[in-house]
Amino acid sequence: MTPIRTLITAALVAALPFGAMADDDDDDGFGMAGILSASNKEDLPPITLSAGVPISEVDWLLKSGTYYEFEIEADGSQELALVGPEFFRAIWIDEIVIEGLEIRPLGLDSVEFDEAGTMEIGFLAIKPGLYYMKIPGSDGETQRINIEIK
Repeated sequence: MTPIRTLITAALVAALPFGAMADDDDDDGFGMAGILSASNKEDLPPITLSAGVPISEVDWLLKSGTYYEFEIEADGSQELALVGPEFFRAIWIDEIVIEGLEIRPLGLDSVEFDEAGTMEIGFLAIKPGLYYMKIPGSDGETQRINIEIK
């Protein structure tokens, strides 16, 4: 490298703001994975799909920008689905895990269990608002979970 090029390179490096040379992860509280870091993850109570049983004991209060995981547990007592198209469009679904199989969908409208099983969904809450998931065709409050994203 010529002396002129060395001087120009040194001047350009010196002109960079100090923060540009520092690690990105030390000021936002996240690790290398950013908002998908383990420090930004919370587990939610499971949803239960069973004939005559409430699907959840509590409603969910979520924070936009936080990564969440929850399980849907079906006991096979009845063929049951769970719908929540508005909620599913207000989140980014990272993955759905069923018996060790990982699915990375572009979107979701509903899920259905024909028999007993467990499904885990990991997602990032995005759009603030009031949402719900419920068993389709039901109108009882115990067959619905209300969700707020702040």
